[in-house]
Amino acid sequence: MSMDVVLSKTPAARPRRRTAAACKTVICAFAATSILSTNILLPSLPAIAADLRVSSAAVTSTITVFLAIVAVGQLIAGPLSDRFGRKMPILIGLCIFVVGTMWCAFAADLPGLLIGRSIQAAGACVFVVLARAIARDLFDGEQLASTMAWITIATAAAPGFSPLLGSALDHLFGWRVEFAFVAGFAVSAGVAYAAFVGETRAASVRSVRPFGMAATYLGLMRDARFAAPARIASLMMAGLFAVFSAAPRILLEGFGLSPVRLGLLFAGVVFLVFGAGILAPKLSARFGLHRATTIGLVTASAGAVALLLAVLLARNSLPPFLAAASIFLFGLGIVSPLLSAAALSPFGDRAGAAAALFGFAQMAGAACGASLAAVLATDPAIGLGTVLAPTALVALFLNFRKNEASSVA
Repeated sequence: MSMDVVLSKTPAARPRRRTAAACKTVICAFAATSILSTNILLPSLPAIAADLRVSSAAVTSTITVFLAIVAVGQLIAGPLSDRFGRKMPILIGLCIFVVGTMWCAFAADLPGLLIGRSIQAAGACVFVVLARAIARDLFDGEQLASTMAWITIATAAAPGFSPLLGSALDHLFGWRVEFAFVAGFAVSAGVAYAAFVGETRAASVRSVRPFGMAATYLGLMRDARFAAPARIASLMMAGLFAVFSAAPRILLEGFGLSPVRLGLLFAGVVFLVFGAGILAPKLSARFGLHRATTIGLVTASAGAVALLLAVLLARNSLPPFLAAASIFLFGLGIVSPLLSAAALSPFGDRAGAAAALFGFAQMAGAACGASLAAVLATDPAIGLGTVLAPTALVALFLNFRKNEASSVA
């Protein structure tokens, strides 16, 4: 069967014939851009600090500022894209992102870098939201679940491989070239969007006034079809970022791994999530969305509990820790695209707002998970276990409650 088919039923999409592969590639590139623009810098933080004559701790504020602006910016970008269509926000966001990225590349001091990162984040939030919104515009059902799985893979590949890429660019050309690379990546994604995707949603008369936007978000939060998967996704993201924040300290300080081996382990996560992402739509097609989600949550919960037991009972043994973390990440890789599909599928008319609120919920969970893992215990392994196991088990419980409510309805 030819892939050259019209994938959307929206009026804005009918004039353009799209290939599914090209559309998914562009969507994944947009989804990865925000994470790429942050994680590629991680190996260069000491060099940036030395060049700008500040401490490494001060330079990390560029990451905090970026994530905060992206989180809040999503809530604005989503409704705007529902009102004016996807194309104009994408192009404006691309221009803002490139300006901010190049500002960073030429920054002479930390305040200048913070200004550039703020501008960069204001453009990146558009990519974060519209990757999912465009996917919802173009696909339904199993195709939507499959596309969300590829988004999950892309957002895992970015933190997995970008530090290795950043190290190479920094070593060969210096840290400023990393920003030039990110700008080139974003421009390439924008060109591909214009060539292969284009507008996927016609402009509407929906209000973009603050009270209208607030009413839209309140309606989504009151709708169990959105709120239930969003809550579960927020909890799972709390567990994931607890792993991201605590694992480097555990592996470097606790188990004595070298930075190179740590980088290779993080790259291996990409292949783990890739396998889970490929499996997720197949499970959904065979068992249905709810059962497939339950399979993923049971797997993740088993890994989370096993990790807690490993850090309590086998403190000095690396294999149990890695095995438990891998099981959790594999389950997360299954459940993440299915939750995204479940939350967005019923809201095609509000896909931008739904994607924005869903993304905000995930980032809020991520921030809470990373913070709790750092403050609950002085031992990072104990902190990770005490965050991971409860969040995964509560997510599993909420999923069973959601399924019971659906069967009663």
